Amino acid sequence: MTKLPSIGKPISRLEGRLKVTGTAKYAGEYEAPNLLYGYVVNSTITKGKVTVIDTSEAKALEGVIEVFTHENRPSTAWFDFQYADMDAPPGMVFKPLKDNEIKYNGQPIALVVAETFEMARYAATKVKIAYKQEQFETNLEINKNKAREPKKGLASLLKPPPPKPKGNFDEVWHNSFAQISSEFKHGTEHHNPMEMFATTVIYEGKDKLKIFDKTQGTINSQMYVANVFGLKMKNVQVIAPYVGGAFGSGLRPQYQLFMAVMASLQLKRNVRVTLSRAQMYTFGHRPPTLQYTKFGADKNGKLNAIYHKAIGETSQFEDYVETVVNWANMLYPAENTLLEHKLVPLDLYTALDMRAPGGSTGMHAVEITMDELAYQLKIDPLELRLINYSDIDKSTDKEYSSKELRECYLKGAEKFGWSQRNPEPASMKRGHKYVGYGMATGIWEASRILARAQAIMKSDGKVEIKSAVTDIGTGTLTVMTQIAADELGLPIEDVTFSYADSKMPFAPIQGGSFTVATVGPAVKAACKALNKKLFDQAKNLENSILSEAKFEDVTFNDGFIIHKNNPDFIIGVSEIFEANGNKEIKTTNSSMPNPLKSGKKAKAVHSAVFVEVEVDQELGVIEVKRAVTAVAAGKIINPKTAESQILGGMIWGISKALHEETITDHYFGKYMNANLAEYHIPVHADIHDLDVIFIDEKDDIVNDLGVKGVGEIGIVGMAPAISNAIFHATGKRIYDLPIHFDKLL
Repeated sequence: MTKLPSIGKPISRLEGRLKVTGTAKYAGEYEAPNLLYGYVVNSTITKGKVTVIDTSEAKALEGVIEVFTHENRPSTAWFDFQYADMDAPPGMVFKPLKDNEIKYNGQPIALVVAETFEMARYAATKVKIAYKQEQFETNLEINKNKAREPKKGLASLLKPPPPKPKGNFDEVWHNSFAQISSEFKHGTEHHNPMEMFATTVIYEGKDKLKIFDKTQGTINSQMYVANVFGLKMKNVQVIAPYVGGAFGSGLRPQYQLFMAVMASLQLKRNVRVTLSRAQMYTFGHRPPTLQYTKFGADKNGKLNAIYHKAIGETSQFEDYVETVVNWANMLYPAENTLLEHKLVPLDLYTALDMRAPGGSTGMHAVEITMDELAYQLKIDPLELRLINYSDIDKSTDKEYSSKELRECYLKGAEKFGWSQRNPEPASMKRGHKYVGYGMATGIWEASRILARAQAIMKSDGKVEIKSAVTDIGTGTLTVMTQIAADELGLPIEDVTFSYADSKMPFAPIQGGSFTVATVGPAVKAACKALNKKLFDQAKNLENSILSEAKFEDVTFNDGFIIHKNNPDFIIGVSEIFEANGNKEIKTTNSSMPNPLKSGKKAKAVHSAVFVEVEVDQELGVIEVKRAVTAVAAGKIINPKTAESQILGGMIWGISKALHEETITDHYFGKYMNANLAEYHIPVHADIHDLDVIFIDEKDDIVNDLGVKGVGEIGIVGMAPAISNAIFHATGKRIYDLPIHFDKLL
């Protein structure tokens, strides 16, 4: 027998075939008898009140069952905290159909329920609404003077405020040998996953529901539904095995969940509510942010002063905040810092976490400022980062649990060919195109929280692992199966990972790149506990040859328990089940960080990004011709799925730098390009050679597996690297995102 480890192997996604053949079912595809369909009516004004809502024409149409509005919706929870969820920021949670007040453009104000989707959609056009409009504000720039400190709440624990000022920034910066002062801006961005939000509610009898929901947290949606509608948790089951992308948009329950549950409970019928692509722009988004940086350095390039201020947008009812300005001092150990983050409440829906929230925003400003400093000092941008390299997170004065960023710099530069760069801007050409090289650093937090998992072995020796965690397309199913198989000493074919069901053991929302680091150790703990139970029963067998052995003395291999020092001492699990009457053996275990161990260290994943661009001399058209990202993220469980995550982040970084933005007409307070034709994202022709390198990094502190998440780190450094490459190509420094060709003409 040879134990074949799964961890470290590039195993293809176990559900991949189901997805590419259309067999996998998403939230809006589950069949149900006598299913009703709901279609949401959205506000066409930005602020004010609904004075008249006439549903008579819609309700008169054949096949229309009901039209729900604020005037006839059933009673729901009274207290605001009952509407909160795991990702809710401080403030008053939005409550659909609560009253006639309009808080933002696109707010849901009615739900038409009909026998068919087509009739519900058509009837929605027959709902007549009159409004009393009020003055509104949606423009961040012209309201930046109203910026204030964010309110504090439970979310502040996961998104800490900027560290307090250190040293004397003003004096040191003014006396620095090199000084940079810059301003940055990026606009609104929307998540735009392929799968639009949908909820299918199966009414199973009095106050009992089975819900298929597009979500990044089955238990989060379960808690929301139970609290809002006054149901028992055990009577609400939320299932979400396949999620067609989310990127943060599914971290909070969206309003289609409320609408579908409300209609199902009231009508005592199965109900599905699906949002349109345009309606995907009527809830959370990445907020537009203004940033101001001032960096100072001595003549050798050592940073001595860092100032970073961000002004972000939030709604009038919640204080959404991101970690934007903390990153620079986590990377570069300046002794004098001043970091500020403020919010401007506007008449828009609350912003929402979007891949690398705050990190992709803040590091854009940080890394361009570093590039400017390198040119002013006439130091190679890579060398400047090496000069300021530190194994200490200066913002907390904690040593990193592991940090192989230096190797990322060196290996990434070698793979890219950074040494071939001519340092002079606009000095490299290829035909009629300028060629530019740019680089940037990436950093993202390596977090971990509580999770539970269950392991069950049947008499055939096969094991099922259970967890409520979702898989939003990142490869969670595959990776968790690999972790379990290795801990159990079984072939991966003998392990089944059952997931994305709120009735299974607790898992938090899937976000923040902490899923593998959180759920993985719980799976490992459950499998280890199962092995311990098997060992104890093996010891107690009649005339057991392992009766004197200790758990540490044995290994598990393909259904056998083997003494490490005497391989002839071996017991098959089939003997255990024969002795216990073929009763299944199971265990449920928790895993959470040990603050006494991990709390003393800073924990992060790092990357170095190198980019080559071409810029047409006459037209200003920009192409990213190639890019290399070197990543240090602890142990890589599955290089194939991990590489896929980094590549996805890199492509999104190209999109963020050159393509996507949501355009707001501030006269109407409305997003004007709420579709995939005008909300530009990259197509195949925009993406060229992308390479990913994983740097060996051992970390015994971050968690039991030594893993760090890779979901976000791929995007963080791409936009600034592209911006820096464009400056090297053209000599023009562009501070705003996205960068379109007109800014280079």
